[in-house]
Amino acid sequence: MFDEREFSGRDSIQLIESMINKAKNQFDENGHLYLLWGWVVFFCSTSQFILLHFLRYERHYLVWLCTWLVVIYQVIYLSRKRKHARVRTYTDEIIGYVWLAFVISMLLIAFILAKGGATKVYTIINPAFLALYGIPTVLSGVILRFTPLKIGGLCCWLLSVAATFLRYDYQLLMIAAAMLVAWIIPGYLLSEKSRKSKQ
Repeated sequence: MFDEREFSGRDSIQLIESMINKAKNQFDENGHLYLLWGWVVFFCSTSQFILLHFLRYERHYLVWLCTWLVVIYQVIYLSRKRKHARVRTYTDEIIGYVWLAFVISMLLIAFILAKGGATKVYTIINPAFLALYGIPTVLSGVILRFTPLKIGGLCCWLLSVAATFLRYDYQLLMIAAAMLVAWIIPGYLLSEKSRKSKQ
């Protein structure tokens, strides 16, 4: 049985420190999902560009169907991560809601633009998505206090504006560029930071 008399002030401080360290470890994002989605979206956008621009393939957009496999993987990955997590911090919850709001917004924007007609959608859907990419990226950077994500999100917004001056096929290259600066590079930096913090 636990004896309160044996639990000294020093033990109390050590317990508090260990709880803070656990919370910090949970707060320390390992960059896995940033890298996963960054590379998947980079692959899909560049592949669609090649299929559309060089091969003139009519159903160039079908390459994006592979993202559903990534969604299934992400659901399994996050559920396993939650089971093994000792501490769920407020930061974890906030970031989770930020990205949930992003996904819902993406689906709603796609639906709304689709109602506007095919011609209109092709000219504005990619700039609209780039603008949306910037929101959770910047917010995650602020919450995690991680500057590369903040810069990546700002780059998404700049690329969103630039994409409005380009044809649809070249807009796909703007998405690929956004993935490099917003998710892939920060993802590797987060992964390295996480690795060092565990050593």
